[in-house]
Amino acid sequence: MSLKTVLITGTSSGIGLASAVAAAQSGWRVIATMRDTAKAGPLLAAAEAAGVSVEVRALDVTDPVSVTASLAGLDRLDALVNNAGAGHLGTLEQESVEDVRAVMEVNFFGVLHVTKAALPMLRASKGRVVTVTSVGGVVGQPFNEAYCAAKFAVEGFMESLAPVAATVGVSVSVVEPGAVASEFVSNVAGRDTVVEQAGPYAPALTAYLARTRDAFAAAQTPADAAAAIVELLEAGQPAFRVQTSDAARAFTAVKLTDRDGSAVQALTGAWIA
Repeated sequence: MSLKTVLITGTSSGIGLASAVAAAQSGWRVIATMRDTAKAGPLLAAAEAAGVSVEVRALDVTDPVSVTASLAGLDRLDALVNNAGAGHLGTLEQESVEDVRAVMEVNFFGVLHVTKAALPMLRASKGRVVTVTSVGGVVGQPFNEAYCAAKFAVEGFMESLAPVAATVGVSVSVVEPGAVASEFVSNVAGRDTVVEQAGPYAPALTAYLARTRDAFAAAQTPADAAAAIVELLEAGQPAFRVQTSDAARAFTAVKLTDRDGSAVQALTGAWIA
């Protein structure tokens, strides 16, 4: 019997890297994708240290040709993990609409490109889509306007898709990490230079960056977040919405009373049953 196959995007570092290794340790054939395969060294080293192997492929989620190529030659696909994304720090008055579009292109339309291409194979295998969003896809946060907008869009899209996909045997889930210690975070939260160009927003941005550094001082590890992703890959009946830590659960609970999404799924699923 062949191994189940999962394709994971954004595996050069952070949650994607940890998820690729953890899934391989759980017995999955892992197609680990990243935009620049020259950055595969840390992933391959981590896989070797764990005694597993992964197959690295190039994939730019914003390029439909690249997306199609990444799936070429696969005889089956049992799961897709949409993890690739890009952080962004800024506020509307001081950035262009094109800047915001670029954030949406990676974090929202990139997810759509890959999911659309994978769905025929996932229908055939009765597989699943797991998309890494963020607590920022539930609660809007200062200076994360474009990023949260993209993650809100992903959450709404996947919540709407889930009951439809279920009618053809495909489960859809979202994973909402909170603070995770990774390069993704340091690349966004460590930009002191942006304060110099913040003008009237400088005091607020300074306070936000200080708060963010404090929050990430107690961040969970990428491996912790990856464990939640692998649990969804293995679950017999995966929940629609999962947070990866107690802190993330407490934060999203400020807005969500239906934490696992079951009430919403029962309601909207009944509309098309």
